[in-house]
Amino acid sequence: MTDGTSFDLERLGSWGARGTFEVDRRRTIAYAAATNDPIQQHLDGVYAPPVFAVVPATVLMADAAMSVVPDELMLRILHGEHDFRFHRPIEPGETLEVRARPTGIEGKSSGVVVTAHLETHSVSNGDLVNEQYFIGFFRGGRFDGARGEPSPAHFFDENLRAREPDFTVSQTFDADQTFRYAEAAGDPMPIHLVDEFAKAMGQPGIIIHGLCTIAFISHALITRISPDDPARLKRLAVRLSSPAFPGQTITTATWATGNRDGRDRYVFETWSDSDQFVIQDGLAEFVPAT
Repeated sequence: MTDGTSFDLERLGSWGARGTFEVDRRRTIAYAAATNDPIQQHLDGVYAPPVFAVVPATVLMADAAMSVVPDELMLRILHGEHDFRFHRPIEPGETLEVRARPTGIEGKSSGVVVTAHLETHSVSNGDLVNEQYFIGFFRGGRFDGARGEPSPAHFFDENLRAREPDFTVSQTFDADQTFRYAEAAGDPMPIHLVDEFAKAMGQPGIIIHGLCTIAFISHALITRISPDDPARLKRLAVRLSSPAFPGQTITTATWATGNRDGRDRYVFETWSDSDQFVIQDGLAEFVPAT
């Protein structure tokens, strides 16, 4: 617990150290396989799956969010939201450079929310490949008010419930999903791999990585909206509500909400077979087919 005096607010808006990442085709294919991705361009290694964007950025992402909070809160971090902005797909064989900065902090009744902004550029081609907003929640912290920039908005319009979703997709996690994902993504946190640790953290057992869940949803959307051109996906934003578990089935309901600023917009929500929301306030944007 903290009263807010030990937060490093001078870090807000400041870029940290840069990191480089060599995109290996075998690893992008392994990531696709580890997330049960059915999209042929991903399985063949033409493009990396969209959520693979987090792999080169994971360490810098966490470091940026934790750089503003006191030491006693660092291990209390939870993945609250994620907002991907895809300028183009990652291509195997290229070298990427990633940088991250904390941009905002806000006190909530049950903890502290920190937003980090990440940019991934291609060293090989010199262009901006993707941007990400990672929203970390530090449970139990205290901070008065808000500083910096708020996280980008995305929400579910409750009026949409007056009509049926445009499509619904169900997917089932494999029993070994977390072990395969941990290796492919380089995310060996024990809550996803060690049953006893997960139970000590208040879970009934190991939980699915939040980013693995997001990867599942990405290809649930792509296969229904742009199966022949996954590069049409330009934004994917979610709020992680509760964890999913190996062996569970998740169902994603999606509503088309029209075109805005030249992009087709879809909102969605995902729940598990135990009737708990896993993802809420989902938003996806696709450029129209040409």
